[in-house]
Amino acid sequence: MIDGVIFDKDGTLFDFRSSWGAWTETMLGELATNPDTARRLGLVLGYDLATRQFLPGSPVVAMTTPEIADILHPHLTGIGIDDLNDRMNRQAVLAPMRPAVDLPAVLGALKARGLRLGLATNDTEMPARRHLSDAGVIDLFDFVAGCDSGYGGKPAAGQLQAFAHAMGLRPSRVAMVGDSRHDLDAGLAAGMWRVAVLTGIAEAAELAPHADVVLPDISTLLAWIDSKTRAHPRS
Repeated sequence: MIDGVIFDKDGTLFDFRSSWGAWTETMLGELATNPDTARRLGLVLGYDLATRQFLPGSPVVAMTTPEIADILHPHLTGIGIDDLNDRMNRQAVLAPMRPAVDLPAVLGALKARGLRLGLATNDTEMPARRHLSDAGVIDLFDFVAGCDSGYGGKPAAGQLQAFAHAMGLRPSRVAMVGDSRHDLDAGLAAGMWRVAVLTGIAEAAELAPHADVVLPDISTLLAWIDSKTRAHPRS
């Protein structure tokens, strides 16, 4: 019933708070001239430096890198938008990604079942590939798309549609796995199964109305796929 899985990256494959909290603090340290400015810029990004927590609706959670830059740039002086984008991408490559689960084991088991695996992230493609490579799983992916890969970003369906087309899969036999409304809305627009995981910022109550299933993390994804296959062996 399910022949392919396309994953979000941050908050799905990697723990969002620990990974992107470090990136946000590094960026604030580079851009702010004093602690008050850092605190103010942090709030623009939806990040509380005092508690080291992302706030609801933080643009870092779901927006593309250029969109985040556009939000932050009006609050800065002495730096152009292109330079800001470059800085953000350079720091994204270096961001310390903490896997949400044992990625080689979990993704390897999915691959061993013959599933095609893809990645659709609102990060840019170069950092995304670096993060997958550093985690030892880049070779398990058949398709990797960032917001700059030519398919747009989520919640639009372009990345997901490109994956299905490239793999020769029917969208109705593909699962989109993510931790945010953007991911699930993209899955709906693409006509795919929608699987929510709780390794990001959003809570189950927020995601459940928009998902076919809510899982604690991707370690239980294969069991769910197997259950769908048993229920609909010929679909």
